[in-house]
Amino acid sequence: MMIAITGTPGTGKTRLSEELRLREYEVLDLDEHIRKNGLLGNRDNKRDTYCVDTDRLDISLEEYRTKELIFIEGHISHCVNCDRIIVMRCAPDMLAERLGKRGYSDGKVTENVQAEILDVILCEASECGVPVFELDSSEDSVAITADRIDCIVAGNTDKYLPGNVNWTGELEKWF
Repeated sequence: MMIAITGTPGTGKTRLSEELRLREYEVLDLDEHIRKNGLLGNRDNKRDTYCVDTDRLDISLEEYRTKELIFIEGHISHCVNCDRIIVMRCAPDMLAERLGKRGYSDGKVTENVQAEILDVILCEASECGVPVFELDSSEDSVAITADRIDCIVAGNTDKYLPGNVNWTGELEKWF
């Protein structure tokens, strides 16, 4: 079973993945995989990012599809064929702070916070036709978030269905 851990940059995917590895789950860092396999495309200077051919990316993951359980972590992991998708979420002000500490430009911070408020990745993930869950990393420790992953893997998913996170109250501040 392949489970994507996705979300807007800064929502806690990497820290969660580190905790999952400590719990002896296998987690593939999608950004590392993309670079290692020469899948990084042209640079989009306007958006300060690189393009990735998701069809080629999906093909490159074929060897992992036979695993009993593997997590694929990265903000485009929902763009590949997987069995479940977990969308990490984060409160807009906290997300802006996290991205600012990473050195993101003001424009890139705003673009990502707006995407988070508008549920862009959740909407994209929901179109994939596989079960989708969302976890808010704003207040809870990474250990508690990993406990929630354990629940999802065990099939206890009702509390994590899409719609339990809503940032629309932040629209006026960020638009």
